[in-house]
Amino acid sequence: MHNSHEGQPAIILVRPQMGENIGAAARVMANFGLTDLRLVCPRDGWPNPKAQAMSAGAIRDTGPVRVYDDVAAAIADCSMILAVSARLRDMEKQVYGPVDGAAALRDHGQTGGGIGLLFGAESSGLNNADVAVCDGLITYPVDPGFSSLNLAQAVAVFAYEWRLGREGTQKQPRADNLSPVANKAELIGLFGHLESELDAAGFFFPPEKQTMMMRNIQNALTKARLTEQEVRTFRGVIRTLAKGRGNRS
Repeated sequence: MHNSHEGQPAIILVRPQMGENIGAAARVMANFGLTDLRLVCPRDGWPNPKAQAMSAGAIRDTGPVRVYDDVAAAIADCSMILAVSARLRDMEKQVYGPVDGAAALRDHGQTGGGIGLLFGAESSGLNNADVAVCDGLITYPVDPGFSSLNLAQAVAVFAYEWRLGREGTQKQPRADNLSPVANKAELIGLFGHLESELDAAGFFFPPEKQTMMMRNIQNALTKARLTEQEVRTFRGVIRTLAKGRGNRS
C-alpha cells in the first residue's frame, strides 16, 4: 500500500486513550492541511462518537481514519518515520526540534518516499520498541518543570511547523537512477529474517540480551537508510550464509 496523501506525513497515534484527543488532533490537522490520520490500537475502539464530536467535522474532511493492530502495519508504506518523544532514549537516534524535524521529513517526502510521525499514548508515551523502528526523534523545547504535553496539542505544534515550512518550498529534482529508500515493511522483514538466522546460529548470548542486541542492530541498519536494492542484497547475503550452515532460509 502506498501513501495516497503525496508528500504529506501520516500522523500516527499509538494506543490513544481518549476519543476527545483523537478528535482534537484531527481538527488541528485539518486546520493546517494534513489529511492522513492513523490509529494504532485506540483504547475505546473505532469509530468513536466522542472523537467525531470533538473533531467538528474534521474526521470526515480528512478522509477515512485508518486503524491498525500494531505499529509495524501502520508504518509499512513509509520509508522515513520520526517519533515525537518528551525524553531522549538510550539508543543512537538523530534528535530534531520541531522545525528541523519537519524539514527533514519534507526533504524526504520530496523524493517520493512515504513519511510519518509517531505520537504515543497520553499516559505512557511511546515504548522503546516503537522508537526502535524510527529514523529519529522530535523533541519539543518544553519547560523541564512541566514537560507533559496534551496529545492533540503535540500534534498541533507539528502541524503548525509543517504548514509554516511548506510555504515556498521548492521540489528538488530526484536522481531517478537511485533505488528508493526501503519502506518500513521491507526493513522490518529484513530484521525478522536476520534475527531468526542469528538466533539459529547461536549469536544471542546470553539469551536474555537478545532484545537489546537486536535493537542495537536495528538502530544501526535504520541509520544506514537502506534502499530497496540494498535490503534485497542483505537478504540474499543472509540466505547464502544460512545455506552454508545447512539451513534453508
